[in-house]
Amino acid sequence: MREYLKYLKGDRVLWIITLIMLAFSLVSVYSFVPILVKIEGGSPFKYLFKHFIYVLIGFAAMFWIHRKDPKFIAQLSKFGFYLGIGLMLFTFFFGTNVNGAGRWVKIPFVGLTFQSSDFAKLALLIYVARLLEKKKDKLNSWKEGFWPVIFPVIVICGLIVKDNFSTAAILFAISLSVLFVGRVPLIKIFLTIAGGVAALGLVIALHKAAPDLNILPRYETWENRILNKMENDNDVLTNAQSMNAELAIFNGSFLGQGVGDGKLKEYLPEAYADFYYSSFVEEFGLLSAVFLMLLYLIMLYRIIRIGLKSDRLFETYACLGIGILLLSQASVNMLVCTGVFPVTGQNMPLLAMGGSALIMTCVAMGIVQSIAYSQEKKTSKETKEDSLNSLVEE
Repeated sequence: MREYLKYLKGDRVLWIITLIMLAFSLVSVYSFVPILVKIEGGSPFKYLFKHFIYVLIGFAAMFWIHRKDPKFIAQLSKFGFYLGIGLMLFTFFFGTNVNGAGRWVKIPFVGLTFQSSDFAKLALLIYVARLLEKKKDKLNSWKEGFWPVIFPVIVICGLIVKDNFSTAAILFAISLSVLFVGRVPLIKIFLTIAGGVAALGLVIALHKAAPDLNILPRYETWENRILNKMENDNDVLTNAQSMNAELAIFNGSFLGQGVGDGKLKEYLPEAYADFYYSSFVEEFGLLSAVFLMLLYLIMLYRIIRIGLKSDRLFETYACLGIGILLLSQASVNMLVCTGVFPVTGQNMPLLAMGGSALIMTCVAMGIVQSIAYSQEKKTSKETKEDSLNSLVEE
């Protein structure tokens, strides 16, 4: 193991956790896709091979990025942000509809799809980190400091919200959390929240007043999910997904049913993604679920630790944003599967089947490892200099 880890620079604990999750995702995806085979045809090997290709691409991207200087990543953040806007606008006009949501871009010739919001949300967090570093002495000013930082958040979240409210809401909350750590005045953050709520209320009112315009194509879906959760918990038909997810967790007990032996996963839509946690608990049990949560918490701790060790504010804010983003996605998936949150579309980072989500998560981890590697090189350089100075003094 050490022989291979010497090529992987940065935080070794994060590398080990990431590799374990990527390897385990191959097992779980193969086991959790029976519902997909029923709906779209093919065989489990077809989806396993497809996921394996995504794992290879994700790992290659992570390995390539972790060798880059974080300064290079900071310099590219503005380009990444505008590229994210371009992808979102392209999706808005030419997106492919999957499961009732037009949030996907179909890649020509290969038949694969890419969710542009996966790229846009990471690009936004990196760009906001860069802006907070650049504007650190001007954040009390609305014109010179706050608006240049908050405007990108409004643009990206506004483009995402049409087809994916949960992602837009989570990204908005994470961005404000990073702004809070970046010492943006609280009054400005509270006013931004109030403005966001008011803007959303206005858009909803316009959608209801002029339904023919179809401003929010998925509004009825959001409304039904929330109302069903609040009022119809005992309605088997309207809450079949949530009830099956909870039954799968109950069926898993402490040790689980065993790999491939879960039954309720065959009745869970997207058991391999949005309801990953339910399928996982059914087959691997509550003890494994606790271990999984522990892995995510260790991952968050290591990422924040790397950020806090950095001398650059950009690196600190970038690590903070990435760490909270990964933990938020995992937490929402767990809370949906356990019935705490209404059904929404957040999968498990590094584990669930998915192309763009998996690849962009690996890219995010590559950025964190790039920062960790730069700290490692700096420490090594300082150690050598101290040694040389000691020899000279002697």
